[in-house]
Amino acid sequence: MGKLIAPLATTALLLAGTAAFAQSEPKGASVSVNGMEIYYETSGEGDPLIVLHGAYMNIDTMGEIIPMLAQTHQVIAIEFQGHGRTTDIDRPITYPNLADDVADFMDAIDIEKADVFGYSMGAAAGLQLAIRHPEKVDQLIAASVAYDVSGWQPAFTAFIPQMAPEMFVGTPMEDDWKKLAANPEGFRALVEKLIALEKEPMAWEAEVKTLKTPVLIIAGDADVSTLEHNVALFRLLGGGDMGDMGQPLAASRLAVLPATSHTAVISQPALLHMLIEPFLQGTTPASFMGM
Repeated sequence: MGKLIAPLATTALLLAGTAAFAQSEPKGASVSVNGMEIYYETSGEGDPLIVLHGAYMNIDTMGEIIPMLAQTHQVIAIEFQGHGRTTDIDRPITYPNLADDVADFMDAIDIEKADVFGYSMGAAAGLQLAIRHPEKVDQLIAASVAYDVSGWQPAFTAFIPQMAPEMFVGTPMEDDWKKLAANPEGFRALVEKLIALEKEPMAWEAEVKTLKTPVLIIAGDADVSTLEHNVALFRLLGGGDMGDMGQPLAASRLAVLPATSHTAVISQPALLHMLIEPFLQGTTPASFMGM
């Protein structure tokens, strides 16, 4: 397919330039958290559902899934450090840092516990949030995630050492980022942090295995993480046993989207909604055997 593009790091590159999807009258605000002014938008009513975007993205580029979920939930979508309208600070971007930011954000706006939906970088931050602050996460939807560097596709693993700021700086991606940025001159600094994030150690198996939080794992069949890794994650969370044997199904679930690459996961809102809503409601397909 020509030149390989880093899936996690360049999600917004494929989304940039597209029209922002309409949201159901979201209300924007900012709150001070850990030295940043975190921007967030609230829409809908019901149980709180926090939405976490991917690298280089913002609330708008998460697309139509937000207003769909806002039909039945109070959706609170945030923008991470240096992304969208949120300010940057002199601190590395790591998954534990992002998770702690979300936990402190929840405290700042008086949300004790919420469901969480994260995509890509946001999914990994959500997984760390469930690990580090389990009391704050009711249910987690993790789309396009890994819990160990061994789970990345070999092509992506090989590409990480080649990543450089020049692949992003001075491109239409930077122009798009500047439209919302609190500091329009800060793009290179953000890129350097996100490249460093790809090189951060990731070995969370022991922590994942202890999780009690129900997790819906969503992956494309051509995603950045391997199918085997997603199945391994599902098994770590207690899933993968045979149903119809008199025992309840596992609280966690696994969904694989057909003909779907990493950046195509978030571009299928109707399919995502069809998977997410039953999980959040705790409903399961009926068996023809009545079990």
